Amino acid sequence: MISVTEAKNLIYQNITPLTPVVSPLADSSGLALANNIYAQYDIPAFRQSSMDGYALKFEDHDQALVLIGEMAAGTPTNIEIKQGETSRIFTGAPLPEGADTVVMQEKITRQDGKITLQDSNLKLGSNVRDKGSEISAGALAMEKGNLLSPAAIGFLAGIGITEVAVFPLPSVSIIVTGKELQKPGTELGFGQVYESNSYSLSAALKAEGINRLAVYEADDDLNILQNVLQEALCNSDVVLLTGGVSVGDYDFVIEASANCGIKPIFHKVKQKPGKPLFFGTKAEKLVFGLPGNPSSVLSCYYNYVLPALKLAAQKTSSLNEVKAILTHPYTKPAGLTHFLKGKYENGQATPLSAQESYRLSSFAQANCLICLNESQEQFEKGETVTAIILPQ
Repeated sequence: MISVTEAKNLIYQNITPLTPVVSPLADSSGLALANNIYAQYDIPAFRQSSMDGYALKFEDHDQALVLIGEMAAGTPTNIEIKQGETSRIFTGAPLPEGADTVVMQEKITRQDGKITLQDSNLKLGSNVRDKGSEISAGALAMEKGNLLSPAAIGFLAGIGITEVAVFPLPSVSIIVTGKELQKPGTELGFGQVYESNSYSLSAALKAEGINRLAVYEADDDLNILQNVLQEALCNSDVVLLTGGVSVGDYDFVIEASANCGIKPIFHKVKQKPGKPLFFGTKAEKLVFGLPGNPSSVLSCYYNYVLPALKLAAQKTSSLNEVKAILTHPYTKPAGLTHFLKGKYENGQATPLSAQESYRLSSFAQANCLICLNESQEQFEKGETVTAIILPQ
């Protein structure tokens, strides 16, 4: 067995970023840019009013001005103001030729077709957005690796970008193994249990925006599992198997992986839950053999699979590790890192009941995993531990 840290490092060392694709800007939210983006135009492309008011020459601000017309946003033609003149102007409209300043409409008096300014704080260029003030043509707009947040999407649309090169989210296949598993909604026979791992994993993946997702079922048969695994490898960037990674007579994941040409990177990690975790690669494909117990599946997903998916898409991890004060004492054997289902609130971490790896009831209430290091046995109330905040 290897340590948790060693397992994570080995995974990160064996991940190759996915091949970039060109995507419509509107469909690229949440993805990472694969190239630098440069502005093609000055934005704004003209001097623009930032207020509803009146455009004028600043040198005329201390005299009554003759009103000669108006400029609205989107107007197709310009007008020219001369000395002693002003024009009505609205937010976003081009400045008339000859104007250099805008006075707010609240700061004027109007009488007999003339405008008198009442703004002692007015300065040259007030309330004017200069040409290229957002960005100049040829300037770097966003760098490779930047995440396309809603604001970033809006910014790029605002400078005329319609499509971008991005690192895509990986496609994922889930293979559920075990002849004892039944679909929810069916009647259970003797020795059968409802299958839940594909549901929790699918939900977790969709929460990350991963929709290229397939779910397979495989009986506890080497040939069947091998064929299903081969199909999943052909169709996906990442394969997640649940169950069948231990050393029982019906655990065939390791053998099937070898027969499919998957290079084993590690098998078994010094942790609880999830000790039998397997990780391998085939070319640039990633394969995770997750234990079958539901809590083990999710613990391994959040600790290993999710960061790997993020790295393949060149995104930073969404997991937040914080220091927390343990609210209750806890004792564990030395030699294994423990991930406890817990509640994090106001800087404190509370272990929940039902910590067994087959029980999801406590995981359903948890908002963190409390990480207890491998070598330590006794953890006292008030001790500082690491809490991994789970995506909600």
